[in-house]
Amino acid sequence: MLPLLLLLALPLLEIAGFVVVGSEIGVLATIGLILLSGIVGSILLRVQGFGVMTRVRAEMNAGRDPSKELANGAMIVLAGILLLIPGFISDIVGILLFLPPVRALAWRFLSKRVRFSTDFGGFTRRGGPAGGKTIDLDEDDFKRQPDPNSPWRSIRDE
Repeated sequence: MLPLLLLLALPLLEIAGFVVVGSEIGVLATIGLILLSGIVGSILLRVQGFGVMTRVRAEMNAGRDPSKELANGAMIVLAGILLLIPGFISDIVGILLFLPPVRALAWRFLSKRVRFSTDFGGFTRRGGPAGGKTIDLDEDDFKRQPDPNSPWRSIRDE
């Protein structure tokens, strides 16, 4: 019920924000601020998004769980979307989500309430089993040839 109420109240609060800011700085300056926040949001989303992808890849290459970095990425995407939406309240929340301490606080809140199920402990950097034995085959030991007894051989191509 509360999220529905907030969803309905947000446009009204945004309109009230437009009226208050517009009466203080003028209509053109208000429109300029809204356009500027959209441009800044798209730039920040692009720059921060590439950084998150690099950190996720580094975590996965190291064999660690990338859940925190993926959550940071989701919060950055949400922040960019909030900055693209016209309105000062959504812009304030979007700017706050771009700040790493705010994202860390949100991660602590989320990690206690959301269960993340991942298993990255069993693989090494190259994707093979950790501690497994390597089987070295010669060219003659392995050949890729169709099995004439395979049940898939009976299916005809159309």
